[in-house]
Amino acid sequence: MPVDRFNPPELHAPDGYSHVTISSAGRLAHLAGQCPVDPSDQVVPGDILAQTDQVVANCLTALSAAGATASDVVRSVVYVVSADHVVLGDVWRRLVASDLGPAFSTASTLLGVTALGYAGQLVEVDLTAALPA
Repeated sequence: MPVDRFNPPELHAPDGYSHVTISSAGRLAHLAGQCPVDPSDQVVPGDILAQTDQVVANCLTALSAAGATASDVVRSVVYVVSADHVVLGDVWRRLVASDLGPAFSTASTLLGVTALGYAGQLVEVDLTAALPA
């Protein structure tokens, strides 16, 4: 199923993502925000990058269950508990370098926020994927 990604020349050159993603999909999978929570319902201890790795694993599991891959993602939103641009960049680079990386070449948003739902949670990823008909 084709997913077209492009950047209008009138807009700034993005760092790895696309300003516009168009999908001809008739069906979409809207994943709940994936958190750094392990199968025993515990927030992964450690730093933000360890939590990012768990979020990646959870996203890949949810995508697979929906019959999708990272390449089928048409929209992503990344939430990071930090106002520090260095921390935001570190999380972004970790995501892009992971097996989930293709998901972030689409229309993507990276946000620094003050808090997320679980105590100690530092990162969350929200994905939408185009599914085969």
